[in-house]
Amino acid sequence: MIARLADKRVIICAGAGGVGKTTTSAVVALGLAARGRRVAVITIDPAKRLANSLGLDALGNEPQRVSPRRLAGHGLELTGELWAMTLDSKRTFDDLVARLAPDERTRDEVLANRIYQQLSSAVAGSQEYTAMAKLYELDRDSGFDAIVLDTPPSRNALDFLDAPQRLTGFLESSALRAFLAPTGIAAKIAARGTGAVFAVLKRVTGVALLEDLSTFFRSLGGLLDGFRERAAGVQALLADPATTFLIVASPEYEPVEEAVFFGRELERAGLPFGGLIVNRVHEPVAGDAGALGDPGLAAKVAATVAEVNVLAARDAAAVERLRSALGDDAPVLVPHLDTDVHDVAGLVAIHRHLFGDGGAGARR
Repeated sequence: MIARLADKRVIICAGAGGVGKTTTSAVVALGLAARGRRVAVITIDPAKRLANSLGLDALGNEPQRVSPRRLAGHGLELTGELWAMTLDSKRTFDDLVARLAPDERTRDEVLANRIYQQLSSAVAGSQEYTAMAKLYELDRDSGFDAIVLDTPPSRNALDFLDAPQRLTGFLESSALRAFLAPTGIAAKIAARGTGAVFAVLKRVTGVALLEDLSTFFRSLGGLLDGFRERAAGVQALLADPATTFLIVASPEYEPVEEAVFFGRELERAGLPFGGLIVNRVHEPVAGDAGALGDPGLAAKVAATVAEVNVLAARDAAAVERLRSALGDDAPVLVPHLDTDVHDVAGLVAIHRHLFGDGGAGARR
């Protein structure tokens, strides 16, 4: 794995839900930091799994450094730096507006506008564009050697890939231009008797809807160039040779098909596929249950061995399907282990498999 990531600055982990993307993202970042790089890992998962695994109480919307002391006694030394954060979509969107606003007055008008507050909550709730905005911001301004991003489940991650183009399409749309034009729809609404309806609504609800709409669209006009530039920059970042996508899967049918689907979408979009990681792979076992002496115990052991080998055969077929469909002849296989990954010890155990130095430890 380390050879594939040697020259990569942005590593995006994608795949179906529940296959271990968050853990994989943390371990990839951990492995790079252990090799001297300054690395940030970003998760959009609101659960505290990443924070807990790193021994932290919580993570916020800005990268927080993980103390090297947290790895003491686990056999892995951070010669670089490991930073982690959990994306706060609404705050990221607000920060983006603040960055792109041409002046303080425009910034304050947009952030205080009730139309913006509702729309930004809805847009931010989808997470895709704000994740891209945070990735772009850290890539440009943070000084990290590498950034590892944990994404939504893969079909949502397609929205993630298309977010820059969809935003640009919205900004270039004739409908938006009609609203923003001095003689556009908003102006026509104000000039007609509809204004009286809004006046009644304001008296009844206390909400100056027309005024809020007018302020929102007028202020948005001052942000358009910045949004266009940011969308183009994000698209360029995704296609950059220093960016790579790792597809994370497990051997079950649905995650395998999701991984194949996402791999094809990456190819369609001309985006770089960096490799396949398959978690929770069962390995075949052998044993002479008859040597136990106790017939009842021997029968139970033999049945368990048979069950594991059935799963191992299924997993081998799934890995072969992934290899063939994605064109990766050397995927990284992480075995199905014995305990849950919930702490630094679990991450280090997975690291041994992901980065090729063996070891046993925990089950995902």
